[in-house]
Amino acid sequence: MVRQKTQLATFAAGCFWHVEESFRQMNGVVKTTVGYIGGHMENPTYKNVCSDETGYAEAVQVEFDPKQISYEELLGKFWEIHDPTSYHKQGPDVGSQYRAAIFYHDEKQKQAAMKSKNKLSKSEKYKNKKIVTEIVKASKFYPAEEYHQKYFQKHKLQKFFACQ
Repeated sequence: MVRQKTQLATFAAGCFWHVEESFRQMNGVVKTTVGYIGGHMENPTYKNVCSDETGYAEAVQVEFDPKQISYEELLGKFWEIHDPTSYHKQGPDVGSQYRAAIFYHDEKQKQAAMKSKNKLSKSEKYKNKKIVTEIVKASKFYPAEEYHQKYFQKHKLQKFFACQ
């Protein structure tokens, strides 16, 4: 449930453990939840999603206070923490469940996401590479199993590694 005066943003950028930790540490982020979005079955499990046959992406839903942090700042962090030119792969993780996507919740988010992607495309950062990060309307988000929530924090991990 979204608290009054907060908003949701949903991002997929590879293994959700690292993505969650990156957003969780930002001032203005009220809550992070890892889960699954963009697929075609009810109540997916981690095992279902790892089969690479459900259409789901590992994602993080970010609840944020727009008076403390803007959606554009969240987009900035998103572009920093993944390779937007890598199709269905981030680091050692391969499969459609690791695709990069911005799942927008309203027209304002869609426009901001498209603007940020276009700006990055025109920059010199990825000169001859196409940005393949998707921008799609958010569908139903299913929270992942409890052991995935705040994984880095629970296990006192400080750096990225491949999800297992």
